[in-house]
Amino acid sequence: MSDLRPGPINPAKAGPWGAAGDPAPARARARKRAGRAIEDENPSQNLIWALVSTALLAGLLWWLMGWVYALAGIVGLLVHEYGHVLAMNRLGMGPARIYIIPFLGGAARGARGAASEWIGVLVSLAGPAFGLIAALPFFAVWAVTGDPVWLQGAWFVAIINLLNLAPAPPLDGSKALGPVLARVHPLLEKAALLGIGALVVVWGLQNGAYILAIFLALGVFSHLRRGAWRPDTAPLSWSQAGASLGLFLTTGAACAAVGLTAMALYTGDGPGAALATSGRFLGITS
Repeated sequence: MSDLRPGPINPAKAGPWGAAGDPAPARARARKRAGRAIEDENPSQNLIWALVSTALLAGLLWWLMGWVYALAGIVGLLVHEYGHVLAMNRLGMGPARIYIIPFLGGAARGARGAASEWIGVLVSLAGPAFGLIAALPFFAVWAVTGDPVWLQGAWFVAIINLLNLAPAPPLDGSKALGPVLARVHPLLEKAALLGIGALVVVWGLQNGAYILAIFLALGVFSHLRRGAWRPDTAPLSWSQAGASLGLFLTTGAACAAVGLTAMALYTGDGPGAALATSGRFLGITS
């Protein structure tokens, strides 16, 4: 999950060091002061609290699902959030930080807001796309040891990233698909995100994921209370909306393919059986 804050910084108005005639040393000192100020606005998470939060999350997953899910959850989370960080730093939102949220997961936060909705879409999809890399070591250990438990870890990594693509606030899918829907009509975005958000909350309650359900319910509620639905950034063009939808669907297909591959190898059956097993595990099918 990524924290895409509105309000891009305009470098031309960021301080007096951009004025013509400034001596180079003064500009360098001003840039250094500006860099420190930005880092102060986006400090790193306290190391002890980060470790405690990680241990609490791992402990919850171990207790509910088993050790391999705890391992896959933590590795998958860190790789996923690092994908957001890489994109934020590359696209002018850095320096970005990772924050671990006890019992829930994590979030990546940039020092600057996205300069456009297109950048926001790319940052949102970078987490699930990059996060699939975390499945590779689980496939590798399974290939070496032959122990199918590692395939469960690979499957869980894929599911973490796939669920993050659900267009429900505050998940990555809402930030990736929301601008596309808003390009058609702002009310379409509101109706879709709130409707799907409500369905995901109900799914969490029905499957005993009460902490996740409460977290998502708070996300939906915050969107309801938000005055301006869209951030004050450059909206998507029609071509960017089409590209965003294509990237969203491609990322979702990649996550589903990795998950179904892991489950098919685990069960020894075909994709159909793997899909049915995954659906039963997630409480979607009976």
